[in-house]
Amino acid sequence: MHSAGPCGLMMPHKYTGNLPEIFQSQAGVPDFKYQQIYGDVVRIKGPFGEDRLLISDPKALQYIFHTSGTLPAPSEMTVSNFGTQGYGFLKWPERTEISRILMGRGLLWADAEIHKRQRKVMLPGFGTPECKAFVPIFRRVGAELSAQWSDILASSPDQSAVFNVASWLSRATMDSIGEAAFDYQFGALRNTDNEFMKAYMGLMSDTLGSPPKSAIFMQTVLPIWILQLRSKFSRSRTLVHARHTEQLANAVTRKLVDSKAEALLQGKGNKDILSLLVKANASETASIRLTDEEMMAQMRTILLAGHETSATTLCWVLLELARHPDVQQRLRNEIRETEIAIHARGDADFTAADLENMVFLGAVIKESMRFHPALYQNYRQAAEDNILPLSKPIKTVHGNYVNEVPIPKGIKIILSIAAYNRNTEIFGEDAHTYNPDRWLRQSGEKKGPSLGVYGNLLTFAGGVRTCIGWRFALYEVFALTVEIINNFELLPTPELDRLRREACLVMLPTLEGEQLKGENLPLRVKLASRD
Repeated sequence: MHSAGPCGLMMPHKYTGNLPEIFQSQAGVPDFKYQQIYGDVVRIKGPFGEDRLLISDPKALQYIFHTSGTLPAPSEMTVSNFGTQGYGFLKWPERTEISRILMGRGLLWADAEIHKRQRKVMLPGFGTPECKAFVPIFRRVGAELSAQWSDILASSPDQSAVFNVASWLSRATMDSIGEAAFDYQFGALRNTDNEFMKAYMGLMSDTLGSPPKSAIFMQTVLPIWILQLRSKFSRSRTLVHARHTEQLANAVTRKLVDSKAEALLQGKGNKDILSLLVKANASETASIRLTDEEMMAQMRTILLAGHETSATTLCWVLLELARHPDVQQRLRNEIRETEIAIHARGDADFTAADLENMVFLGAVIKESMRFHPALYQNYRQAAEDNILPLSKPIKTVHGNYVNEVPIPKGIKIILSIAAYNRNTEIFGEDAHTYNPDRWLRQSGEKKGPSLGVYGNLLTFAGGVRTCIGWRFALYEVFALTVEIINNFELLPTPELDRLRREACLVMLPTLEGEQLKGENLPLRVKLASRD
């Protein structure tokens, strides 16, 4: 197995190993370098020379996400007892603590049995029919975004303007998730002075972006109980921001959960995710039900993870469409042809089926999610001694070739979603080129082991830890992309020369030298002409 260090890469730091390069670089940059020089399994160094692994090998990833762990004997198999399959590699404790600070003890914090229990209660809110039913909400939010952009463009001299598209999309997805998930109006698009929205804007980049070596060292070496005390009492600006956001979110979610529970008692109830969740929770046995704290944590998880990942994905979709005007025009043509067909059959707007049936739209979204995965890495730790199978033999430092790698209990592993999504054996020799047409080729998207739920990408993770809201996110991204490209032409700006893929749990667009201002994607926008 190859080790990181030579060949022009940053040498391991005495106390923090290769972690500063991995956590301070732009998202995916070290992953791509290591993959190119050393392959899909790389030994890296943690604190004080501790061995860790960076993995992008498809077969190894499939084993970690889908297979590792145990199944109960067939005679013992029940609905609530499906063993630990998929839980053979648990989350790093320090990354779990970051999830707790940002979102509480919800689905992204939980592991093993707690994760299984929480996910079982939450699944009814995220089924395919439920997510399809939210498309009219996504379309309404898109129409409001369009109206506001059109008003600004109408009053500008050349009928064009430069927008921080990231800010607008973050507000739009917050409104979408407010209505679809909670039946609640945040009014983020209308009211930029919204305290709740202000707290969430920039939370990820502020809390996790460009961490100093001291923070990397503390988060890696200090015991969890010290990290918990620090998160509770530290006066650092980032942790004060996180605690303020927690207080605001808990106040809002407490009222929402109480009102949904009261509606259920009265025999009422809407089809928003929270109503479905409260109903599902009430029907479970007491041992499986979510506690009040867990229920509020799920709402905070949906708020932050749900709105941030969708907004971020949309940013990268629109960036590539601005950079590739030919792709943008092809997509606009497909949207307008579909729009004509919709009107011809007597309907007023795009349905979920219309969005699904636009082949080039699907190709553009898949390629954008492949090239710019909002979630670029996962962090796992072996729960027991294990053996990782490999897609192809690798050469060890001793010159031997091996088809599997022994894994000692406790070793920490970085699963590189970014590097897997650019694996040339899976996605072709041009994997480092943005090309939606790859999804229209005869061979299709399926090569190698089955990993992800969408296009065999790992952008939504996989196995028991697949993003529970992946269908929700997909319909939202489809609906908002269609609205924007149908009505507006997007062009790059000179500021994009300073664009960063900011690594802060999700991959946010920021500008070099202005990271503390939070997410920023400056694009020139003008009305798209109609024949």
